[in-house]
Amino acid sequence: MISLLAFRNVAHRPWRSAFLVAGFGIGVGVMIVLLSVGEAMLVQARDEKLVGGGQVTVLPEGIDLEVMKTGGVGGLYFSIANARFVAQQLLASPRLGGDVTAVAPQVEGKTVWLRANGRELSVRATGEVPGATRAVGAGPALAAGAWDDNDTDRRWGHPTPAELRHEIDHFHVPPADRPRDERESWGEWHYVNVLYDGARRWAFLTFMVAGDVPAGRWGGQLLVTLHQQGGRARRFSLLVDRRGVRYALDRADLALGPAAMTVDSAGDYHVRGTARGEGADAGHSARVDLVLRPAPRAYFPGASLGGSGPGALVSGYAVPALRGEASGTICVDRDCTRLEAVQAYHDHNWGLWKQVNWEWGQARAGAFTFLYGRVQQTGAAAASVPMFFYLVDSLGFRALFRPAAVAYDDARTILVGGRRVRVPARATMADVRGGDTLRVTIEVDDAVGTDLRTVLVQRGDRRSAGAIAHPYFIQMKGRATIAGRVGGSPLAGTGHGFFETYR
Repeated sequence: MISLLAFRNVAHRPWRSAFLVAGFGIGVGVMIVLLSVGEAMLVQARDEKLVGGGQVTVLPEGIDLEVMKTGGVGGLYFSIANARFVAQQLLASPRLGGDVTAVAPQVEGKTVWLRANGRELSVRATGEVPGATRAVGAGPALAAGAWDDNDTDRRWGHPTPAELRHEIDHFHVPPADRPRDERESWGEWHYVNVLYDGARRWAFLTFMVAGDVPAGRWGGQLLVTLHQQGGRARRFSLLVDRRGVRYALDRADLALGPAAMTVDSAGDYHVRGTARGEGADAGHSARVDLVLRPAPRAYFPGASLGGSGPGALVSGYAVPALRGEASGTICVDRDCTRLEAVQAYHDHNWGLWKQVNWEWGQARAGAFTFLYGRVQQTGAAAASVPMFFYLVDSLGFRALFRPAAVAYDDARTILVGGRRVRVPARATMADVRGGDTLRVTIEVDDAVGTDLRTVLVQRGDRRSAGAIAHPYFIQMKGRATIAGRVGGSPLAGTGHGFFETYR
């Protein structure tokens, strides 16, 4: 009877019936949506992996936004490489001072291994900097006790200049799982260049530890090369047995007998040493006594490449002083040159350097300073190894470009070991990344070369010497000009720098 009445009512008033059915369906649908949203909010509120506080969450480029939860990030298990550099040089830099009031790093739900009483347990850990978390409004309500920054928290967010130098400039050891012949190709060094006398004279200083450190055959060397535009390079060296080498895995300081490169409490480098002349300078000596002061915020935090298995490339590189000033003296015998706040640069290299070459350069260009390069194993296709171009200004990191290659014009000829070698007279590189553009032109003023085959033969490694496709290591001094736009602002400047390649 009820079914008959319902059918007759629909047949008598079809439009009214359709309207009522549609309204009922919409009401049910809205209720389902509201219940789903309420359930999602309840689940989210109970989610211990939820990242809370602040107004902006920083994500690695390429993260799929569909896996993000409303109001927070959870279950992604991502991490941000060089997070401290991102916090200090990007988010908390003076460049964003008018927009960013506080930055708080957080580690959520990471798996760690805890050893206690002879047992090893898998646990999930969360890490925060208390003061920073409170600053973004995410500090927890404490039931008891205190939750304050300790010295490690302070060092993470606000290291002193000396702490920052030791953090990125400390020493390493070769990988223990490599064969002995590979470990013996290990090299690690502090490198300094100084440009003075109106950019007509310059010095390269290298404090090196090399060999199977610390278990096998190894030692140290101070190398000083002095250059004058249009003149010959003068080379001085000091070899030190391993018993005279002092270094640490948590500090930047290195002593090679009486020579040393150390960091003081203000974060400045003290560079001192005496080396004896080689070749035409035998019987002479060079003495350096310099203080190198890095410019604030002008540094590269470091990158490390490490493959596994015999023959894989291992290489590390950091630049504590991308832009610096040096003061002191450089002497040859009793002829001393006094330097006052001249252009200087310092980097740190480490790795297994057997059958490896690179492209590299650094220069000042007005208010900007740049660094570019790539490292690759001999025989690797250059196009398969990406190049980076790192740019800073007075406020710190400015931009990162990825030029495909450096285009060289080999219009200059130099003598290397009595042989004429064509080397670059000019170089250019360019890149476009979104709205940012870059073009760099380098005019080479001076170039010197080293025949690596001769060096390897002197070491008794004739097999490697015969396999070098590009045996000439070319070091150049020149004038760089940059142009383009970054963040909508023009990019322009000219200045001097140093560049390296192989021929």
